[in-house]
Amino acid sequence: MKSTLDELQAYVAVIDCGSISAAAELLEQTASAVSRALSRLEEKLDVTLLRRTTRRLEITEEGQAFLLQARKIIASVEEAEEQMALRRQKPAGRLRVNAASPFMLHVVVPLVDGFRALYPDIELELNSSDQIIDLLEQRTDVAIRIGPLRDSTLHARPLGSSQRRVLASPAYLQRAGVPETVDALRQHCLIGFTQPESLNLWPLRHAQGDGWMINPSLYASSGETIRQLGLAGNGIVCLSDFMTAADCALGNLVQVCAQDTLESMQPINAVYYRNTALAARITCFIDYLSSHMVR
Repeated sequence: MKSTLDELQAYVAVIDCGSISAAAELLEQTASAVSRALSRLEEKLDVTLLRRTTRRLEITEEGQAFLLQARKIIASVEEAEEQMALRRQKPAGRLRVNAASPFMLHVVVPLVDGFRALYPDIELELNSSDQIIDLLEQRTDVAIRIGPLRDSTLHARPLGSSQRRVLASPAYLQRAGVPETVDALRQHCLIGFTQPESLNLWPLRHAQGDGWMINPSLYASSGETIRQLGLAGNGIVCLSDFMTAADCALGNLVQVCAQDTLESMQPINAVYYRNTALAARITCFIDYLSSHMVR
């Protein structure tokens, strides 16, 4: 059985204070508790550390040798605790963040400069993936998930939500015409996702009900690729505001079938594993992202 830190601290305190009662007062314990800790320590080590008489305590040769090591161990633990406290006050270390390419490019990247100015000791590692990754397998601290969450083993913190809209470039609409109804979209080039198929269910109200599953003329796996195809006039797309708001504000994309568009808010969550206290670098990143996201 190995010695515990409490036993080491009790032993050092007795030596420093000169008596068990004084050590007990220092440690805010009872004298009997300190005495038992010393007895357990000697039993585990199978040596006599202190010779006890009714009047005094005398350290043995073995006790003197052990005292040096005990002080080093306690000092190392205290230093480690101080370092952790400093990291909480001033977060540091590498932070691995994963997000789909559009979210990384349009939301995270513009915030990097301000975040690094506040937390210069955090080393950001930004990784993009248009598929859902395993955080442990990819050694990821925090991932941004857009849409309903499926992995119940993860902790999640909501960051906001984003509306999906049907959009096209003015050049495309000038060439192909503006669809006045949802049914008229069938005559147009519709650009959809290879997966998940749920993203090809556009938030449109039509004669048969709510939600319109498209039959794409053109597919892409990445939302950013679909955005670029839409901007280049290749067809009509359905994308979230977080990646297209600037395009719409500039007039590079315009909304189609606005009168038939349903509210379709995609939830945006930061997900992470948490077995113990959440690392400060993760907390401050999520806080910063949440406070600066345009809602």
